Amino acid sequence: MGLQGQTLERTGSKTKEPKRYNVIMLNDDFTTMDFVVAVLIDIFHKDKLTAEALMLDVHKKGKAVVGTYSYDIAVTKTRTAMQRARDEGFPFRMLVEEA
Repeated sequence: MGLQGQTLERTGSKTKEPKRYNVIMLNDDFTTMDFVVAVLIDIFHKDKLTAEALMLDVHKKGKAVVGTYSYDIAVTKTRTAMQRARDEGFPFRMLVEEA
């Protein structure tokens, strides 16, 4: 049977991957290294070795990407970490930027 008399429809919809966002931790001279490692383990689910390496990157380079997530997850993790820092009296800062 041929295609005569039939209408073929072509859809132009393509599935887009959701944008990804980097969570960037910034260095300061007051937040303790132990606090940073604890945040990386508890909130960002890093193992101890990875958390210590990231903390040292932040300390030496001034900042480091500590994770890449969807926007909602990146913002939630950042807010959680910064609230914990405020609760403990640290001037800890983080940014969320498009990857």
